[in-house]
Amino acid sequence: MPPAMTHELAVLTLTAAGIGFFHTLMGPDHYLPFIVLSRARGWSWRKTSAVTVLCGLGHVLSSVLLGLVGIALGVAVGKLEAIEGWRGGLAAWALITVGLVYFAWGLHRALRRKGHHHFHFPGTEKLHELQHHPERAAQMEAEGKVSLTPWVLFIIFALGPCEPLIPILMYPAATASWGGAVMVAGVFSAVTLTAMLGAVWVGVAGLNLVPLGRLERYSHAMAGAAIFFSGLGIRMLGL
Repeated sequence: MPPAMTHELAVLTLTAAGIGFFHTLMGPDHYLPFIVLSRARGWSWRKTSAVTVLCGLGHVLSSVLLGLVGIALGVAVGKLEAIEGWRGGLAAWALITVGLVYFAWGLHRALRRKGHHHFHFPGTEKLHELQHHPERAAQMEAEGKVSLTPWVLFIIFALGPCEPLIPILMYPAATASWGGAVMVAGVFSAVTLTAMLGAVWVGVAGLNLVPLGRLERYSHAMAGAAIFFSGLGIRMLGL
């Protein structure tokens, strides 16, 4: 590989790292849903981290695979951007819908306050009084009776594109080599996942310091509202 090409690849790699970092932090949908759900559903640090990484992998790998396939088939950048735009709109509406439904259920649950009951909402199973019955939540985890919420988030994040990756990174990297394309995509993915995890950790730690008091029973409703506004931000503001 000529020195000029090596220098170009180094620049692309650094660019990938920078864009992955700022793209993540500027999009609250990359971390806000995990922060609010961790508090509302009483997730442990381990589970919160696992769900974040799982969804982050779905988020970046879907765009990486699309970009690599596009390079291999010689698909025009504009067509790939159109696909990413369609996926982004679908992910935004999914977050909006899930947020609204979760908010409605959370508000209904808070107002009824009948304690232990079940509700089958799209993406969840057997929602329980996690704040008031932590021992039951731990028992459910041990028995493997976990909710489907992480998988719903995974599907939404797999639909959500990493818009800057394909037009800015994948094609210029492909002009150098397949190895260069993979390297740039790998750096972008690693930085994005690390930024997501770091933002979630900071957010969860900060939120846990906030005493909600009587508002604690509205934690699910507030989580739903946060997810709704995350989707609305994508749809209306392009975050």
